Amino acid sequence: MEDASRKVEESGSSKRSQRQQERQGKLPRRHKEVKRSLRRPDCPEHLSGGSVHWLPEQPESEASVSVEDTAESCPKRWDRCRRGHFLHGPYPATHFGPKACVLSNPTSVMHIQDPASQRLTWSKPPLNVLVIRKIRDETLLEPFKELCRFLVEEKHLMVYVEKKVVDDGSLMRDDSFSAFRNQLCTFREGYDDISDRIDLIICLGGDGTLLYASSLFQGSVPPVMAFHLGSLGFLTPFKFESFKTEVDKVFEGNAAIILRSRLKVKVVKGMFQRNEQLFSTQENGIAPHNHINNEAGKITLQLQVLNEVVVDRGPSSYLSNVDLYLDGRLITSVLGDGVIVSTPTGSTAYAAAAGASMIHPNVPAIMVTPICPHSLSFRPIMVPAGVELMITLSPDARNTAWVSFDGRKRQEIQHGDSIKITTSCFPVPSICCHDLVYDWFDSLAQCLHWNIRKKQTRLTDASDSSETEN
Repeated sequence: MEDASRKVEESGSSKRSQRQQERQGKLPRRHKEVKRSLRRPDCPEHLSGGSVHWLPEQPESEASVSVEDTAESCPKRWDRCRRGHFLHGPYPATHFGPKACVLSNPTSVMHIQDPASQRLTWSKPPLNVLVIRKIRDETLLEPFKELCRFLVEEKHLMVYVEKKVVDDGSLMRDDSFSAFRNQLCTFREGYDDISDRIDLIICLGGDGTLLYASSLFQGSVPPVMAFHLGSLGFLTPFKFESFKTEVDKVFEGNAAIILRSRLKVKVVKGMFQRNEQLFSTQENGIAPHNHINNEAGKITLQLQVLNEVVVDRGPSSYLSNVDLYLDGRLITSVLGDGVIVSTPTGSTAYAAAAGASMIHPNVPAIMVTPICPHSLSFRPIMVPAGVELMITLSPDARNTAWVSFDGRKRQEIQHGDSIKITTSCFPVPSICCHDLVYDWFDSLAQCLHWNIRKKQTRLTDASDSSETEN
C-alpha cells in the first residue's frame, strides 16, 4: 500500500512540475492543436472574398476540435464578416440579358478571373438584336442599312431600332431601306422598356454609342458588339469592313469578353440638415448620425454610369468646395474646379485629361481625380471597388455644385444634398475583337498614341559607347 501511494504521489508531483514547465515555456504543450489550414473558414465563401480549397480529410487524431465545438463562436465570426462593402467589390452578374452569360471558371480565385478564360457563351441562340447608330452622321446610313438587311434577311433575327433613327429623312426616301423597314421593331427612349427583350447589342459609331447603350439598361446588360465608325473609337474594337464574318463568330459563341464595371449612383435630396454645428466634423472623423435627416432625405435619381460622375462648380466663378466621404468617414475636401469619380473604363476619358492614371477595365477599382485642385499635393487616387463614396457640399461653400453622369442628366446640387457612389453589380459585357488585353493596349496606341515616339537609331559600331568617346 505504501509503494502504491508513493507512486501516486510521485506521478502527481511529476505532473505538477510538468505543468509548471509548460507554463514557463520549457516544454511543448501536450495537447494537440488544430492546424489553421484544416479549420473551416469563419466566413462563407462569398464573404471571405475567395474560393475555398479543402485539404484531404485527416485522421480523427489529427484534429481534436470538431465542427460542433466551434458552433457557438460561428455567429460572432459571421457578424464580423458581414459587412456592407467588400474589399474586391460586389461579385458582378454573369448573365447578360435573357440568353447570354460568361463561361464558368472553377479555378477563379478572389473573383478575379484569368483573362484568357473570360469567354462568352450562349445558353440559347440569340434572336433579338438591338442596333444603335450614331445620329447626325450621314456617313453611317449605308453601314446601318447593310447591317439591318443582313440581320433581317440573312440571319432572320428580330431587329430593334430607335424610332428617331428609322424616321430619319434620308432613310424615309430610300427605296431599298423601305423594303424591310416594316420588319424592324422601334422603341423610344424613356417610354418603351426593352431591357428584358434584347439578346445582343450592336453599336455603329464612336464611344458615345456604347455609353448610350449602357444608359438604356439600368439592370442586366446584354453583350455589346461595337464597330468603329466614330471619331475616337477607344471602346469600339471591330472594323465594319468584315462585319458579316465578325457577327457570325459572335453568334457561334466562345468570344473573348471584357466586363466593364459601372457605378451605381444615387442623388439624395435633403439628406443632411442645414446646421453649422452638425457639420462641424473633425478632420478624418466619422460623420455623426444626427447629420442625417431620414424623413427629409429623398432619392431623386438613381443611375448606372459607365464612364464617370463629374461634380464641378458650374457657371459660378467661385471655387468648388465639396466634401468627400468614404464609407461614412470624411476623407478630404476638394477645393478647385471639381472632382471626377470614374470607373476603370472612364479612366481613359475625362480623368486621363485631368491627369489620372489609365486603368485596365478588369481592375476592380474606383478612380477619384480632382479637377484643377488648388493644391500642389492633391493627386488622383484609386480606392477599392467595394467601398461607398459620398460627395456633399461643404458647409462653408460659397456656391452650389453641378453634377453630370456620363455627360448627361446634368443637375444642380444644393446644401443638404448628397451623391452616393459605389460599384454596380451589373457591368457592361463588351465583346473583344482579339482579347481583352491586346484590344486595350491597341486602343491606347492607336487612339491616345500612348508611348509613341520617334525610334532611336542603332549604333553602327559594336564597341561600347564609353570606348568610342575615348
